[in-house]
Amino acid sequence: MKPPSINPFGAFRKECEEALKRAVQTAFPSYAVDQVRLAHPPTSDFGDLASSLCFELAKKAKRSPTVLAEQIVETIGVPSGSLLRRVEAAGGYINFYADYAAFSELTLESVRALGPAYGYVKTDTPEKIIVEHTSVNPAGPIHVGTARNSMLGDALYRLLRARGHEVSSDFYVDDVGRQIAVLVYGFQLISHLPRKDKIDHWLGLVYAVTSCIIEIEKLKRKLQTSRDAGTLEEEVRKIQVELDDWASAAGHLSERDDDLFYGLLEKIKQDETPELSIARIMRAYEAEEPATRRLVRQVVDLCLSGFKETYERMHIRWDSWDWESDLVWDGAVAEVVKQLEGTPYCHVVDGALTFDVERAAQDLHVKALLGIPLEHEVPSLVLNRSDGTTLYSTRDIAYSLWKLNRADRVINVIGKEQALAQTQISIALSVLTSPKTALNMMHYAYELVQLPGYRMSKRRGRYVTLDELLDEAEKRALNEVEKRSPHLSGSDKDAISKAVGGGAVKYALVSIAPTKQVIFSWDRILNFEMNSAPFIQYAYARASNILKKTEVTPQTIEYSQLQQPAEHELVRKIALFPEVFIDASEKITPNGLAEFANDISASFNSFYASIPVLKAESPELRAARLALVDAVKTTIQNAMSLLGIDVLERM
Repeated sequence: MKPPSINPFGAFRKECEEALKRAVQTAFPSYAVDQVRLAHPPTSDFGDLASSLCFELAKKAKRSPTVLAEQIVETIGVPSGSLLRRVEAAGGYINFYADYAAFSELTLESVRALGPAYGYVKTDTPEKIIVEHTSVNPAGPIHVGTARNSMLGDALYRLLRARGHEVSSDFYVDDVGRQIAVLVYGFQLISHLPRKDKIDHWLGLVYAVTSCIIEIEKLKRKLQTSRDAGTLEEEVRKIQVELDDWASAAGHLSERDDDLFYGLLEKIKQDETPELSIARIMRAYEAEEPATRRLVRQVVDLCLSGFKETYERMHIRWDSWDWESDLVWDGAVAEVVKQLEGTPYCHVVDGALTFDVERAAQDLHVKALLGIPLEHEVPSLVLNRSDGTTLYSTRDIAYSLWKLNRADRVINVIGKEQALAQTQISIALSVLTSPKTALNMMHYAYELVQLPGYRMSKRRGRYVTLDELLDEAEKRALNEVEKRSPHLSGSDKDAISKAVGGGAVKYALVSIAPTKQVIFSWDRILNFEMNSAPFIQYAYARASNILKKTEVTPQTIEYSQLQQPAEHELVRKIALFPEVFIDASEKITPNGLAEFANDISASFNSFYASIPVLKAESPELRAARLALVDAVKTTIQNAMSLLGIDVLERM
């Protein structure tokens, strides 16, 4: 018996590669082959791996690839004890077929030996990596539009840690700037905390109501001024449309909490210059004025406590909470401004210090390095306002330097719409450090989540919170569990519905490539029949149910008993899991893991429907199939663990 392998398919691949190299050197000694690439054939009829090397050799030898393939295959010998059973030539391709008795033994015994570590191949070059994700403005609850950031970030964190990297998951607390100042302005006008609402939901309402009242008053003044000045009718109409939209938002907000709405309305109307009051809060906080510091930190801490409560439901936590204000107070932001101001790329425009990003990019020749088209002009970046307060992008440059000083690589999970800002920051980092250092920071861009027929706006209070989404998912999952397993106790049904509902939301937001938009649909995310977390969880529960009905698995198993194509397909997919894991971790594509988990679950369901396990024809076949089922169960669990999704023993 071969010793356990962390990568069974990799072991088979290596044998095939070495056999092919030896054969080419024997058949064509004048052609040096340093590396061969083997691909997965479209179907198992063409083997488990295939090589198109003969098409390359044919160009050099001026001979038919079909003839070359036949000559090479004739020289390939299959040694005793090999994972390779036979090699065939077909139309110029060389197809390698596994010996499924030996291959099944290596694969399934490796899973038995390694258990929860199976498939997690460690890198030879571990790095210190910071994955910064979520980093939502603490001015209201996490909503579905942002939730994808958290799911992707957590999956990357899990994936890279399993690969053997030293990974820190960081949350950037964006507590400096206008949004927080607006929330704090509204908060200090209220004499009570919420009596029943979750704290971050209530703060989101305070922020939306405050924003709404201020915007309506501002637009009313603008409309009147425009009419008095005889502004073009089209411009007046645009202002009126915007005012109507805010008025509509005000109507909905007052319905949600009329005491809060009209209480704030009365207080804000007493302030002749609310915008100046908000600006004063911003300046005082950046200056670390004690009373303002206490107030802002109190409000932000309250909101973060709500965030943490929500994310506990999803098993998402952070290693570091990095406060934006700390970068201002410790002088890091001022130092960035000072250093950039000392370069030839900064000048003052309308009283604001501005960084000429395009000129810097051209001088440093970094456009090609950063993937920016040479003809694309990168806009300049304002570093601070005329009143001396800094902008988000300036503070983000300081934060990026802070992260790069603590890690070999930084991955920022940030929406695709922030691509320009991330490019500007990278060019600024190239100036402050070097282009090579700037390349160590990656913008992991993703598309936002769309709810059909629903336009979200945090300022207007129009959003579906992640808590609401989870509540609805759990409710719908409970209905499904009650239909499928009415005999379970109420507590069991609740536990299952939480795992199924939360898993369904996570899978839906991670399983699609980040560059593709997610159109949210309940029919898809809670589908027990295909491509969803419940579908995969159900396959795992089926495997668990089979294994519960068995006695102790024999120590010695005859894997040669596994001869059905459906059995071989499952063995192949189990063996491939380590390679899928390596590919996902190197390309940082967790959606590949989701696709794999769905694929192996679909294959297992087909196996389950057509091949008896407990009623197999012989005890030897029964034992081999049970070992296969157990390996499927472990592999699904290991894949889902990387996505942060619970699996279930029963559903």
